[in-house]
Amino acid sequence: MKKQKYFFFHLQFKIITCYNFIMPVFVKDSDKCVGCLICMFTCAQAHQAAGLESSCIKVRSQGGISRGFSVWVCRGCEDPPCARACPEDALIVRKGGGVLLKEERCTGCGYCVKACILDAIGWNNEKNKPVICIQCGECAKSCPYKVMEFVRK
Repeated sequence: MKKQKYFFFHLQFKIITCYNFIMPVFVKDSDKCVGCLICMFTCAQAHQAAGLESSCIKVRSQGGISRGFSVWVCRGCEDPPCARACPEDALIVRKGGGVLLKEERCTGCGYCVKACILDAIGWNNEKNKPVICIQCGECAKSCPYKVMEFVRK
């Protein structure tokens, strides 16, 4: 099967090419998470945004260090509620799951953020637009504890 290029994304002076299939990031072992937030910083940087609120990944304490952390990341829904909630059709459903954001269509209403069942959509306050996971896998690559994995569906 010939791969067709879908879009390009610039990240720290290198080009990441994503194809028209989805390669979702999934949480392999949240018990390994120490709450360092490196994945969140990497995600925000990948989206060329500042601040952890711009990250598509959410790392939350389960009630202190001794109770551990939970990691929430877009699972690439095949019928994404975020896309259904968008009144401007700014979220394009990808083959195999997940969505792509068409920024020029987005009005910044925030319905997609409210509709995401995993709370996996970040928000860029400077642009007043959502930050949607593009399944680039940089979060999984940056995690020193290998909490997440990037796999082809």
